[in-house]
Amino acid sequence: MKFTISRNAFSDGLQQVLHAVSLRPSLPILSHVKLEVQGKDVSLTTTSLDLGIQCHLGATVEAEGAIALPMKKLASIAKALPGQEVSVEANAKLQITLRSGASTFKISGLDAGEFPKLPSFTDAHELRLEQEDLREMLRRVSYSQSHDENRYLLNGVYFSFEGEDLNVVATDGRRLSMVSRTIGEGISSFPSIIVPAKTVAELERLLGHGKYVDLRFNEKQVSFDIAVDISDEQAATLRGKIGLISKVVEGRYPNYRQVLPTLTAHRIRVERELLAETVQRVALMASEKNYSVCLRIADHTLEVSAKSSEYGEAQEGFAIQYDEAPVEIAFNPQFLVDPLRILPDDDIFFEFKDELSPGVMKTSGNFVCVVMPLRLR
Repeated sequence: MKFTISRNAFSDGLQQVLHAVSLRPSLPILSHVKLEVQGKDVSLTTTSLDLGIQCHLGATVEAEGAIALPMKKLASIAKALPGQEVSVEANAKLQITLRSGASTFKISGLDAGEFPKLPSFTDAHELRLEQEDLREMLRRVSYSQSHDENRYLLNGVYFSFEGEDLNVVATDGRRLSMVSRTIGEGISSFPSIIVPAKTVAELERLLGHGKYVDLRFNEKQVSFDIAVDISDEQAATLRGKIGLISKVVEGRYPNYRQVLPTLTAHRIRVERELLAETVQRVALMASEKNYSVCLRIADHTLEVSAKSSEYGEAQEGFAIQYDEAPVEIAFNPQFLVDPLRILPDDDIFFEFKDELSPGVMKTSGNFVCVVMPLRLR
């Protein structure tokens, strides 16, 4: 194997696949990146067995071949190389020589044949989405995923296909976020899948650099082929696609429809940024033991308050359109701020019933966030 490649391209490509490498890999080979050269294509592949990422680079190739190299060491070296180009050559002893500028590195590797093969798909369902749409959908719900390993079914984002709509849902049992997009005919027969939290994080990082992403999935695994728009400056960096393949979370997701309130007694329109800033300020005085803020809605005013036996109390209010019976509801302030910080809308709708019922945030689009109340002291 022998090729020459842009130093920036090589380093950037390694950074794209670095995140699939486990901190504590179960097998030595899983701490490596598979470097494979075919034709004019250099592919970099990493996997944790649960998640795999593959990036394709353009290079000047003199000889084809493949080798597995220590991922983190190779990424560190590629980033530090002094020259504009890197020449890479492998010998029969599973060792590569990197030359760039006045620097020469020799790195020992492993047989590429030991590297796990990325899964192939049979009987897969296929769907094309715009990258920006999918990234925004994930951003609007991913903060609601559970981080409790004992609730593994909630450690991810749920993709549910209903009629002509794709519903993307996340919940940790105390809050639930959902956003919907109309896709069109032909998806109603698709099975629902739970995409793991780490895969969601990688998607949010990778999406947004091209127009489309192609999904292929079955009941065991899902792949995302992410198109990359290539400018003249990027032509030597990427061949136009980054592939991400992941296992799905196996099991039956809870019936999220049961959590969505069918009836709320009151609805107010609130300036999103104003509410987020108010809650963040007042929450500075919230008790660490019982972390909550109280929303009092009455007499054309929304008042946010918090108190702590150790530090004192805070309150702040602003005007709203509301002249019905007063209502007081307590919430975890972070559960209110998370969606408010992500949404692009100037205003949101806040729906509520009483102090024991969930609060609901909605937008003029197809977004809803349900937050369970806390007990008032």
